[in-house]
Order: sequence, then structure tokens, then C-alpha cells
Amino acid sequence: MESNEGSRTPDWSGLQNNPCNLCPRNCMVNRREGQRGFCGADERIFLGRAALHMWEEPCISGRSGSGTVFFSGCNLRCVYCQNYEISAGGKGKQVTKERLAEIFLELQEKGAANINLITPDHYILEVAQAVLWARAKGLRIPIVYNGSGYEKSEVIRRLDGIVDIFLTDFKYMDSALAQKYSSAPDYPEAAKVSLEEMVRLAGEPFFDERGMMQKGVIVRHLLLPGHKKNAKDVIRYVYETYGDRVYLSLMNQYTPFDRVKEIPGAQELGRKVTRREYEAVVDYAISLGVKNAFIQEGDVAKESFVPEFEGEGG
Repeated sequence: MESNEGSRTPDWSGLQNNPCNLCPRNCMVNRREGQRGFCGADERIFLGRAALHMWEEPCISGRSGSGTVFFSGCNLRCVYCQNYEISAGGKGKQVTKERLAEIFLELQEKGAANINLITPDHYILEVAQAVLWARAKGLRIPIVYNGSGYEKSEVIRRLDGIVDIFLTDFKYMDSALAQKYSSAPDYPEAAKVSLEEMVRLAGEPFFDERGMMQKGVIVRHLLLPGHKKNAKDVIRYVYETYGDRVYLSLMNQYTPFDRVKEIPGAQELGRKVTRREYEAVVDYAISLGVKNAFIQEGDVAKESFVPEFEGEGG
């Protein structure tokens, strides 16, 4: 991987966290004075975990593992979130920008295939700076932006020269579902415009001799029980819009945590996705002509696949 010696601090004009307008919610709270918006973050950076992770797509984890950095807080409220402890539960360890840069370098030293920034959008001003500091000190592996899809295109645009790979969710094409399960009725439109910018920045997928992605976009979709139509609509939109310029990752790992069963109106999420449901979605993708895709095999809908968020590596 070539170093980005020409990388420079992005021009964040018009985007700020004081008052905060970094995501589609535009909470406009003053985070520097301790105010918190929908994501729950103030000006401090909190991490749930920073460690090698073997369970991403093969071209991201490889044999050595992806250098995952799980950030606390989230601008969605997905009722089925498997990382609820850190996304909405307030769990995490505080770190500085300087420490964050050191963490990136430590993960590289441990053999990480990349630095995998998981839900970094509400800290993106600080994260971008930490990446540049780490690169100045020898960081050479790709940077992965691993987000929910609910981002501003203006933010994504500023990551040119900083992020190499976008590993993004595309959860919904149905606004009603987006509101019901994630409190974000504008999710479909936000995801469309942010994905367009991701594809523009990352360009055609590029892999090294080991089959590890160095540049490109992977679009994830988690199939929810009873919602094949939503999944098919997402797949059709992504493939008809971008064809082989992006990889699809079709996931059947939805895990029904006990708290979901207690949420009014979400009882339908109280079970796993059936094999028949998942195969129908995969078959649909094949019928469209999708070739660049990852699928999951076996029973991966287990709580044992959820990392422990005890501040490791912070």
C-alpha cells in the first residue's frame, strides 16, 4: 500500500461539531460545552474496543485480522443493534486524538490488514486528524470507513485522501421501516447520496496479490426476519445503480436479542432469519446478474459473534 504523503487536513468549512451538523440529523448542539445530540457524543472520544477482528468479509479480515476500532455512540437507534452497549448504552473508554493515532500504529504493528473505523461519523473531525498524524509516523495500511450508511455526502467528500475503503450498510429502501426500526425516516435518501460519494471517491475495487481489498466499496445488507422485499429492493437499487463497481455483502447473521422481543411493534424481529428467507434473497441477487458479492454460510446468528466491549486496546 502506497503511503498518502500528499494527504492533508480536509477543509471542513460548513461542517462542525459546535454546533454539530456532522450527520443528517443536524442536532446543532454545542458539543464543546458538554451538550449531546442524538448520537450521545460530546467533544470527547470514546472507544468500545480496538483489536484485531477475524469476522469481517474475507478481503477485509484476511488471515491476520482487521484492525477494528469500535467508536461509542451512534446517530441511529436500531432496535435490533448487536452493539447496543456502545451504540446507545453509554459504554466506552475515553481516548485523546493523540492516543487514537497511537492505537492505529499499534494495530498495524500487530499485523492488522487495515484500520477499520466502525461508526466514526460523529468523531470524524478528530478521527481524520488522527489518521493523518499516524500516517506521518508510518501508518501504511488501508483505512476502512465502516458506517451505517446514514451519513452526509458532504462529510464523505472531505475524506478524499484519508479513507481507502468504504464498508457501508444499506439498511432500508423503505422509509417506514427506517422510522420503525431506526428512528430515521430519511435513511433511504441519505444512504443513496452518501453511497454515490463513496463510489466516486473509492473508484473501482482494487485488490492486492493476497486478495485483500486496497480500494473500493462494499455495501452490506442485513436481512431482517420477514423483510425479504426490503432486502430485494436494496439489492436491486445498488446493483442497477453501480453494477460491478461495488461488492454486495448479504448478511444472515441477524440475532434476536431479548430486548427486541419487549419493544412494542417489533415482535416480528423476535426470531432468526430462516434459511429459506436468506436463500430467496441470494437467489434474487443472482437472478439480477450480481457477481461481486459475499454471502454467509452456516449459523452465524449467535451472540458469541458479538465482541466484548471492555475498552480493549484503548
